[in-house]
Amino acid sequence: MNSPAQAPAKAPIGSLRALWPFVRRHRGLFIAWLLALAISSSASLSLPVAFRTMIDDGFRSGSAGSIDRAFLLLFAVALLLALGTAARFFFVSLLGERVVADLRTQLYAHLIGLDAGFHDRTRSGELVSRLTADVELIRNVVGSVMSIALRSTITAVGALVMLFVTSPKLAAWALVGIPVAVVPVIIGARMIRKISRNSQDRVADANALATETLGAVRTVQAHAREDYERGRFATAVANTVDTARKRIGAQSLMTGTTITLFFGAITLVLWSGAHDVIAGRMSAGTLIQFVLYALFGGGSVAALAEVWNELQKAAGGMGRINELLQEDSEVVAPAQPTPLPVPVRGDIVFDAVTFHYPQRPDTAALRDFSLRVQPGETIALVGPSGAGKSTVFSLLLRFHDPQTGRISLDGIDVRDLDPHALRDAIALVPQSPTIFATTAMDNIRYGKLEASDAQVRKAAESAEADEFLDTLPEGFASELGERGARLSGGQQQRVAIARALLKDAPILLLDEATSALDAQSERAVQHALENLMAGRTTLVIAHRLATILKADRIVVMEAGRIVADGTHEQLLAQGGLYAELAKLQFLD
Repeated sequence: MNSPAQAPAKAPIGSLRALWPFVRRHRGLFIAWLLALAISSSASLSLPVAFRTMIDDGFRSGSAGSIDRAFLLLFAVALLLALGTAARFFFVSLLGERVVADLRTQLYAHLIGLDAGFHDRTRSGELVSRLTADVELIRNVVGSVMSIALRSTITAVGALVMLFVTSPKLAAWALVGIPVAVVPVIIGARMIRKISRNSQDRVADANALATETLGAVRTVQAHAREDYERGRFATAVANTVDTARKRIGAQSLMTGTTITLFFGAITLVLWSGAHDVIAGRMSAGTLIQFVLYALFGGGSVAALAEVWNELQKAAGGMGRINELLQEDSEVVAPAQPTPLPVPVRGDIVFDAVTFHYPQRPDTAALRDFSLRVQPGETIALVGPSGAGKSTVFSLLLRFHDPQTGRISLDGIDVRDLDPHALRDAIALVPQSPTIFATTAMDNIRYGKLEASDAQVRKAAESAEADEFLDTLPEGFASELGERGARLSGGQQQRVAIARALLKDAPILLLDEATSALDAQSERAVQHALENLMAGRTTLVIAHRLATILKADRIVVMEAGRIVADGTHEQLLAQGGLYAELAKLQFLD
């Protein structure tokens, strides 16, 4: 998939058709916007006529009544334009907000349901960018650009028709003059856009540098590199100023050129029209009406050129969003899932399982792997890094499906189960726990959303987490910060254990759940885990001897296969890989 930063320069405008289902959900707002747009556009196109009436019928008649009526007509048209424009802005802006909300909600719901393989190969930063930057492009299209495009089209076509109605001769001149004035403006606008993008990139470079160094300020200070970093940031800021100066210069030149060209074109038309007025072939009001229509038409054509570029950017964003919405999960629930028995016994069987990760198709993470775990049994998985221990957990949770072989729970192939029901029966405590940027209470309750405060506290007490949580400023109601920043590694581990204790699932997966604890805390938590493991099927990825000694059976893995199986004493007596691991890794 393309990174958002590497969006294609041109994307098919047709990709924006995918927005229509989201717009159609809010048909009432859409119709109200079209009606308001019709009113404001009609009022805009009526303004030049009102001005002509004011000049020809009001001033030339010399009658106070005629002047009053002319100005009243002009004010009525202006009032109608104001009301229509305000209503158009309200309806289209609200429509944009609702479409974006629906799109963002659907995209997030789709992403969070995709399989682990998708998330393994896709950067989370890229997904967040599509949820934010790309969706914001769509907000701009629906809430602004779409309205400007339709309004400008109506105004441009209406102005062109009225130019010929007003004066066919001057209209022919305008058809030559307006493009001559507009084309250089469009070309100049594109050049400025490129310079502006470069200017934004330089600002982003300076911001990225500041973010990086401020995030690593201790490292900077430990190496006494404050002056060096000040110099780097000063250079980055100087680059932004240099680029901004080029942008400001180009915009200044563009402004002067635009004014010269437009007023030159208007002067030419006025010069020709003035001769017609003097000769009696045209009234002064008609000339003013023509000039206003020419201004409206020229401004609308220029706006359409800008809108086209915005639509191109939005089409690229929508194309990237469509890529995600069209992604299919490789792990799906069956149409008619088999229900799990109640209660779940926890009889787990891996039968000749072979699995390759999509990123490493040539290397088997598990090869012809067979393992039977009896209900209530505790199995310790040991082996060197890359042996396939974590893959056993991933396949049992059905984050992936094996290429060959079968995994069953209580005699049911996990592929015949609803993945949600399967995962509800399993509690996982990873080695690096995930702590959400919310309260301690909510972090623990993640294991069982309907749990009461008392149940959450009981789980925390069993995990020996209540003591340090109670010392926080607001106790269990304290925010733990992003990734649990307010807790130490061992404290985060105990919050994760409390979460698993609260879930109270029949199957436990422990990725060395006590690895980040000190000796005193480990003893307390080990006792809590032993109580939790009693009568439950437990798989433990073990790195410490204490965990291994508590297991009913130890499974030694190497290169995706089981190379030994037995108790601690049996495997030590056999020698081989386990004896080596025990000496190097487990025994102090």
